[in-house]
Amino acid sequence: MNKVVSRAKIMLVLVLILAAGTLFFVGEYVFKAETWVMHAGSPHVYNKNAGSGLITDRDGILLLDTTVDRVYTDNEVLRKAIIHWLGDRQGNISAPLLSHYADKVANFNLVSGVYNYGGIGGQVTLSLSAKLQMAALEAMGDKKGTLAVYNYKTGEILCAVSTPAFDPDNLPDIAGDTTGQWSGAYVNRFMKSAYIPGSIFKIVTAAAALETIPDIQQQTFTCNGETVYNELAGDKVTCLSNHGKISFQEALTYSCNCAFAQIADQLGGETLQRYAQQFKIAESISFDGMTTVTGNVTAAGEAPVMVAWSAIGQHKDMINPCRYLTFMGAIAGGGVGVEPHLVNEISGGSWKSYAAKSVSTGRLMSVDTALKLQKMMRANVENYYGDENFAGLTVCAKSGTAEVGGGKKPNTLFCGFATDEEYPLAFIVVVEEGESGRRTCIPILKQVLTACKEAMSS
Repeated sequence: MNKVVSRAKIMLVLVLILAAGTLFFVGEYVFKAETWVMHAGSPHVYNKNAGSGLITDRDGILLLDTTVDRVYTDNEVLRKAIIHWLGDRQGNISAPLLSHYADKVANFNLVSGVYNYGGIGGQVTLSLSAKLQMAALEAMGDKKGTLAVYNYKTGEILCAVSTPAFDPDNLPDIAGDTTGQWSGAYVNRFMKSAYIPGSIFKIVTAAAALETIPDIQQQTFTCNGETVYNELAGDKVTCLSNHGKISFQEALTYSCNCAFAQIADQLGGETLQRYAQQFKIAESISFDGMTTVTGNVTAAGEAPVMVAWSAIGQHKDMINPCRYLTFMGAIAGGGVGVEPHLVNEISGGSWKSYAAKSVSTGRLMSVDTALKLQKMMRANVENYYGDENFAGLTVCAKSGTAEVGGGKKPNTLFCGFATDEEYPLAFIVVVEEGESGRRTCIPILKQVLTACKEAMSS
């Protein structure tokens, strides 16, 4: 009898050990299975690329197939247009969104494991439109810079190109280039470049003035071609024209440096920098595993002439195109913007492992200030740039020309948004060593906005 009891106890202990082991394994599986499966050495998920699968545009047009190797679209123009987002085979251009969403592309769940039907992994659907990417690339031509348009209500980046761009299936000799044609070809200028903003920064100064100077809209300013701070030291702000007596609105429309120098005198460097920080002008922005470079605004504690140049968009001012595009979206949105995103959804079979959600910037300025800026930027188009240049859209905009030094021609910039309910588009164009923001950027933008309107109307 004692032997039976002893054996029973031993069996009970073994059963308890087995049960405990089973519970431990189940617990480890539930909480750590995804980590095991997504390990870098996992053959179930990683072939030659993290999260192997298909990457398509918003309409399902194939951009890149990574299930076996990197197989790009068979459209040469489109290959060039998406190279700075999806990378090249040599790794000169990184594509962090692919590795960032590797687990979502694999679409792992505890019941069915990873999704891999017929050798095809998950599908990543981008917010980009193939048609608009190609239209933007062709509009930029042989110019260096960046152009982007996003939906300021949803945050979807509809197109964003960086030039020069090359064909990953027909590589140029970038390393051996001595002409400068391929300078910066590996850089995603939309995300990883910071530019002197020039006069598009006057929107920031105007916003700060609207929020802090009660009678700013009733004031007039006198421009004689220059505003002198210290004649002996040569401290002065110069203007391209002698505008005479002008209003606040005219100062923005005709981009009068002298008027904005006088506005800067009233604001002071500390106030100008505080509002630049409130508007997040110099902050980086992160989405889809990618982070932009930071910008810069240095006005606090600076000499008055330097504060004036900062208010005009020179001095030490630097802006990132993606961040400034978001600022445009915030003005269009009544003072609250939506942060951009590139990935709309990720799915595998009937399962959807990821769907983008709109992320608010928070309130950057008052509704009243945003509406006044909309009105002022709209007047720029009506009275100076011309409505005929914007595909029939109700556009609010500002141009800029930024001196960069070093014997180079100035960079040219153009930014703004459309207020049409059915076309909530914000945009930015940067052309390095252009002629002027108005003459260089508007013809480029016109082509892209026309394509946007056609795509959104079909």
